[in-house]
Amino acid sequence: MKKSILITVVILAASLAILAGINAYRYWYDRKAPNFSGTQELYVYPWTDPEAICDTILAGGHVKKPASLRRAFKDVPGLQVGHYTIDSTCTSMYVMRMLHKGWQTPVNLTLSAIRTPESLSKKVGAQMLVDSLQVSAYINSEDSLGFKPAQLFTRIIPDTYQILWTASVREIMERLFREADSWWTPERKAAAGKQGLTPAEVSVLASIVNGETRYVPEQPAIAAVYLNRLKSGMKLQADPTIAYCFDYKLNRVLKSHLLVDSPYNTYKYYGLPPGPISCPPKSCLEAVLHPDSHSYLFFCADPSFNGTHRFATTYAQHMVNAREFQSALNARNKASRGDK
Repeated sequence: MKKSILITVVILAASLAILAGINAYRYWYDRKAPNFSGTQELYVYPWTDPEAICDTILAGGHVKKPASLRRAFKDVPGLQVGHYTIDSTCTSMYVMRMLHKGWQTPVNLTLSAIRTPESLSKKVGAQMLVDSLQVSAYINSEDSLGFKPAQLFTRIIPDTYQILWTASVREIMERLFREADSWWTPERKAAAGKQGLTPAEVSVLASIVNGETRYVPEQPAIAAVYLNRLKSGMKLQADPTIAYCFDYKLNRVLKSHLLVDSPYNTYKYYGLPPGPISCPPKSCLEAVLHPDSHSYLFFCADPSFNGTHRFATTYAQHMVNAREFQSALNARNKASRGDK
């Protein structure tokens, strides 16, 4: 009888020891052992509950021991909205704490090819937690911006910025403004002054250059044409400003469009328009700051349709170039229609 009791006690003690060992191992593993074999990007929205997030992480296919992750998320008091990155160094408990404490990883906010404030709103809204309508309301309010909305694109430089996904509209815009301010170094401001322009005026002219060509090697030449016109007292006569007057809905700028009464109509009014007609990229800003040195006053698309332009000093030579381009364009249109 005593022997039987002793055996029972030994078995019970061994079982408890094994159970304690298992629990100790789980405690150690959950907190100290990396439980992921790869990297996973995770977005936590306001309506997402911990169980759903746990399932999302498991569905990513990088969890070594699913039970460990479930234990970590069993009693989590709540998760913070945000963007997080899980990598191979993370333990289960670290991931839970990361999401609970809100230890976010910034996202890349990429801004490029922005022609209108509406397109800016959509790009920000598509990449950040904020809604595009919130962005639109902010950038169309002088009270929010602290300056006229027409000057918005003088304060933003297209690029890729790392920023928290949960940033407010104000935080996003203030970050963009700070980055633009820092881009305007004393050297660049001096280069603008050398051209007789303020930084804001550089942005305006750069937006016109951007409307004329995306071919970066030719941008300094086109910038120089417009600078030559400004210095000689000519009207800029820039077709992109006419396209802007019609909300970029024109397939082709015609003579009738040149009559539109708008301060942005550079065929009607001298000097620069009151604001940028798009958000100019760095290449166009640099083209205005460091233009080519030439005496050209005119340019026309090359009849080979290779994306470059032919330049001219006189209007007579410009008309020769223009007729050659128009002839080539008519021939191409005729060929596309199948005319004989």
